[in-house]
Amino acid sequence: QVQLVESGGGLVQPGESLKLSCAASGSIFSISVMGWYRQAPGKEREFVALIGWSGGSTVYADSVKGRFTISRDNARNTVYLQMNSLKPEDTAVYYCYSNLRGVVASRWGQGTQVTVSS
Repeated sequence: QVQLVESGGGLVQPGESLKLSCAASGSIFSISVMGWYRQAPGKEREFVALIGWSGGSTVYADSVKGRFTISRDNARNTVYLQMNSLKPEDTAVYYCYSNLRGVVASRWGQGTQVTVSS
């Protein structure tokens, strides 16, 4: 069974930066896509970014485009989310997910809290 563990969340002031990490472990055969969603209090889960594992193509939500950068380390089965120019509206629990080749259901991490407040 694949496990995903996020890290790097914390409390920062507006305009500052954070870098999140998500490492996959366990029974990994072939990763197709890894990415990030977030969920703010009282809101539904929102797509943030994804990266293709083989080609490295990326997709970003409009709300984070130009501020966030997703990247990967294939050898370590790890995806990163560099978050710059953070805003209070970025406050949320950030969840990592992975799609494995040939498997329909996504796997999810436990989440890491990001709080942006002055």
